[in-house]
Amino acid sequence: MEQKDVLKALQRDHAAELRLAAERLKGTARHTEMIPSQALSEMTGHQVLLKPENLQVTGSFKIRGAYNKIASLGDEELARGIVTASAGNHAQGVAYAARERGAKATILMPQITPPLKVDATKAYGAEVVLHGDVFDEAAAYAARLSEEQGMVYVAPFDDYEVLCGQGTIAMEILEDVPDVTDIVVPLGGGGLGAGVALAVKTFKPEVRVIGAIPEGSPAFKNSFAAGRVVAADQVVTSAEGVAVKRPGDLTFALLNEFLDDLVTVSERDINEMILLMLEKHKLVVEAAGAVSLAALEHLNLRSRKFASAPGPHVVVPIISGGNIDTVTIGAVIQKGMIARGRIMNFEVELPDTPGQLVKVATLLAQERANVIALDHDQFKAAGVYTNAVALGVTVETNGPEHIDRILAALRNAGFEPRRIY
Repeated sequence: MEQKDVLKALQRDHAAELRLAAERLKGTARHTEMIPSQALSEMTGHQVLLKPENLQVTGSFKIRGAYNKIASLGDEELARGIVTASAGNHAQGVAYAARERGAKATILMPQITPPLKVDATKAYGAEVVLHGDVFDEAAAYAARLSEEQGMVYVAPFDDYEVLCGQGTIAMEILEDVPDVTDIVVPLGGGGLGAGVALAVKTFKPEVRVIGAIPEGSPAFKNSFAAGRVVAADQVVTSAEGVAVKRPGDLTFALLNEFLDDLVTVSERDINEMILLMLEKHKLVVEAAGAVSLAALEHLNLRSRKFASAPGPHVVVPIISGGNIDTVTIGAVIQKGMIARGRIMNFEVELPDTPGQLVKVATLLAQERANVIALDHDQFKAAGVYTNAVALGVTVETNGPEHIDRILAALRNAGFEPRRIY
């Protein structure tokens, strides 16, 4: 976005535009109800209430900004057709909104976009074109199509009407949780964060807005440090919804002024929260949606403004979406169980004589370890015994202490187990 357009947007009547967005979204976007989280409250020591935009129409917050933008267009603009670029959730929001307004939509998506999101976008009647490895490459191609074919480009984040639509989330939080002290929001291109921060600082400026980013998506961290928009050299994260190389110009300007702090989270943190939401709240959350949740445990150490503020804290993390495919969920569950010590794999070398496998199986049964997989390989042994066989075993356990007991029992029986994971 050009600087003159950024300055023009900053001079608009934000309160009026946010209220207009909320009015437009009535009957289209769902007012998602707050969910108290006892598990996260106990884990963090603060009162935590979830804002579950994964339960929103199309499965993410993106419907808010997309619909507000398209609702602001005239008939002549709608007749020209809509084009946009998206990692998935904005695509579904635009496709849904365009269908509701009777406009044709063409969606450019990065080739890494999960099939679930591609299929869901097509289901709303949009034409989907896969292009590029990251969002920025898809966005450049969408902008070119807009220029060449005259279609209206609906930006996924760097647009005033779009971010005002996203800001209605904060308006709902302020209405539903009058004593909220902190709102935690994931940052990718910055549309959600900028909209939320704009609404909070417009209507209740004492509430803190804290951004959260994956370690592998450092564009906003680098930009804040430089005091200007800086593109990341590379983006490597499972949270494809926030895998953006370059923040928006307008979103950066708003966040640079209104964001109170920024917290970085690891891939392991993200996976842990996806699993925790499944276990404790029966909520399906995508990786980008779990970024704000992953930041909760680190607020005391990584957010100076949060740590220095007098308590008590009433924290609302925004779960931005829940569009995740079943294969990814399965992988996340397995990684999470390994990280928690709920699954262990070990190798042990046995004499190649009858009865040795039964001895190991009996020990595991006595220790109440549930065997998931066995690999009995005569050619893999390193030679501890003259005639040896390598046995690989994967077991389900009750946690780290249970693992220690299992390994100790094997050693006490004369075996030399080597834990793989």
